[in-house]
Amino acid sequence: MRRPVARNLAVLAVGAAVVSVGAAAPPTGHDRPAPHAPKVPVAVGHGGAVSSVDADASAAGIEVLRKGGNAVDAAVATAAALGVTEPYSAGIGGGGYFVYYDARSRTVHTLDGRETAPLTADAGLFLENGQPIPFAEAVSSGLGVGTPGTPATWQRALDAWGRRGLGTVLEPAERLAREGFTVDGTFRAQTAANETRFRYFPDTVELFLPGGELPVVGSTFKNPDLARTYKELRRKGVDALYRGDIGRDIVNTVNKPPVDPDSGWNARPGDLSARDLAAYRAKFQPPTKTSYRGLDVYSIAPSSSGGTTVGEALNILERTDLSDASDVRYLHRFIEASRIAFADRGRWVGDPAFEDVPTRELLSQRFADSRECLIRDDAVLASPLAPGDPRDPRPCATGGEAAPTTYEGENTTHLTTADRWGNVVAYTLTIEQTGGSGITVPGRGFLLNNELTDFSFAPANPAVHDPNLPGPGKRPRSSISPTIVLDRYDRPVVTLGSPGGSTIITTVLQTLTGFLDRGLPLVDAIAAPRASQRNTAQTDLEPGLYDSEVRRHLEAIGHSFRQNPEIGAATAVQRLPGGAWLAAAEKVRRGGGSAMVVRPAR
Repeated sequence: MRRPVARNLAVLAVGAAVVSVGAAAPPTGHDRPAPHAPKVPVAVGHGGAVSSVDADASAAGIEVLRKGGNAVDAAVATAAALGVTEPYSAGIGGGGYFVYYDARSRTVHTLDGRETAPLTADAGLFLENGQPIPFAEAVSSGLGVGTPGTPATWQRALDAWGRRGLGTVLEPAERLAREGFTVDGTFRAQTAANETRFRYFPDTVELFLPGGELPVVGSTFKNPDLARTYKELRRKGVDALYRGDIGRDIVNTVNKPPVDPDSGWNARPGDLSARDLAAYRAKFQPPTKTSYRGLDVYSIAPSSSGGTTVGEALNILERTDLSDASDVRYLHRFIEASRIAFADRGRWVGDPAFEDVPTRELLSQRFADSRECLIRDDAVLASPLAPGDPRDPRPCATGGEAAPTTYEGENTTHLTTADRWGNVVAYTLTIEQTGGSGITVPGRGFLLNNELTDFSFAPANPAVHDPNLPGPGKRPRSSISPTIVLDRYDRPVVTLGSPGGSTIITTVLQTLTGFLDRGLPLVDAIAAPRASQRNTAQTDLEPGLYDSEVRRHLEAIGHSFRQNPEIGAATAVQRLPGGAWLAAAEKVRRGGGSAMVVRPAR
C-alpha cells in the first residue's frame, strides 16, 4: 500500500497543474499586488505561494515574498492582514499554533502560541455558587479572555526563522487597515450574526456597526485604530503589548469591560494583569510525528489535541486500504476512527505543563491497533465511547467514563505559505468564537478572544480526572491541527490546516485521506463534502453528503446524522515536480478562499 501512494501523488501533481495553470495570478509587474485581488481557489507557479481565506491577506504574503521574504515572513504578513479583513476570526487579541518546515535542515519545528489563563485562575474559574455559569454569558465577558499569544508568536517565529523584521512584515497590514478593504457578503453576514452582542459594547458598535448600521456589501471598511496599533508594534516591537501601553489598555478592558449601561448585559470582569502579559511566552516544542502510507505526518503537540488526534486516527486507518474502499466503507471507517480518537483525546489531552499527557503513547501504532479492532463493517460504535489506555494498550479494551467533547467556536482562520527556498508554514490562528468575546479594546481596533471558554467549566464526571479544567497560567485544550506531510527524503508533499473548532481535526483528516488515499487533486480534496464525528451520538454531514445515497447506506449500518451547512475552511500548499508550488483553498466555503503564487506558470 506504499508504492501506489507515491505514484498517485505524481499523477495528482501533474493533473492539478494542468487544470490550474494561469488560474490564480495576482497582478504582475509590481512588488505590491493590486488591492482587492479576485479570489481563486488554486494557483500554480514558482517563487513561493500563499493560500488563505482572503485575497487581500494572500496578496500581503505575496508582496513580502516578492521583496525577498521567506515563508515565515509571508505567514506573519498574511496573518496580520487577516487581522484586518477577518477580524472576527483572528487578530492580535488572540492566539494560535505555527508549524514550520526548514528546507535546509529538512526538519519541522512548531510554536505553541495558545492563550493562557490569568495566574489567579483556578478550576472554579467559570463557577458561581458551585454551578457553571451559562456558556453565552462566559463568551461575552472579560472572564473568558486569555492572555493573547499571537504577537509573541509572530516575534518568535521571525527571530528564529524569518528574513525580515516585524516592522517590515506588518507594513502591508497597516496599509490595508488604513486604506480599507471591500466588504463582502461573508463579512456582513458574520457582523449580522453578532449584532445583538456587539451592541452591548459601544466601542465594538463604533468600529463594526458604522453609524449604528450593518456594513454594506461593496463598501470600503477602514480601521484607522488598528492601523495605528500596527504602526506602534512596528516601531516598538511586541513589548508595546506585553509590557507597554497596548497591554495596559487590554488589561483595563478585560478587568472592566466597557458595556453600554442601557443594554442590561452582565459582562463579568476578568482578572488579567500586567504580570500575566509580561510572563507570557510562545513556546518552541517538538512536533507530533506519525507515519502513514510511507509518509511522515507532522503537526502540533499538546496543548493542542490536533496532532495527537489526527495522528491516532491515521494510525487506526493504516490497516484499511482506503484507496479501493467504496464511498460507504471509506466514510464508515473515517467516522469510526474519528470517534475513537476523540474518545481518547477527551480523557488524555490537556496542557502538558499541568497534565501528564501520554503524547508518545497516543501516537503509537500499538495503541492504534488495540483501538482499531473495535471497528466493525456492519455496526456502529455507541457514543460517547469510553477511552482506551495508551499506557497499557489491550486489544479492543475500553475503560473508565467517556469524556464528552467540549464546545469550541467554529471560526478561526488558517493560512499556508511556501517560498523559493522550499520552506513551508502551516499557521492556524484564532480569537475563538466568530467575533471572539465581542469586546473591542477602545482606540486599538481589535477584538479580544474568548479562548478560556475552551476549558471544561466543570468535570463531566467528578469521579474522573478532567485534563482540561482551568488553572493558573494554563492553556486550554485546542483542536487546531496545522499539518505538514514529508516524503521519505524529508521533502514536503502537502501542507494544510483549517478553522472549525473541534471539526478542525476531522477536516484535516478527511482532506488528507481524500488526497493521499482517494486520489483527489488537492483543491478537490478540500472541496469534497465533509463529515465530522467527535464522539457524539450523531455525525455532522454537509449537504453534499446528507442529501446523498451514501448517507442512507450508512444509516442502514446504524449511523445517525445531522446536517451542518458548512464545516471548516481549509487551505493548503503542495510541492510539485521541478520546484513549483500549487496553492489551494476553498471553492465555496466562507465565500471561497484565495490561492496565489509569486510567478504563475504559463
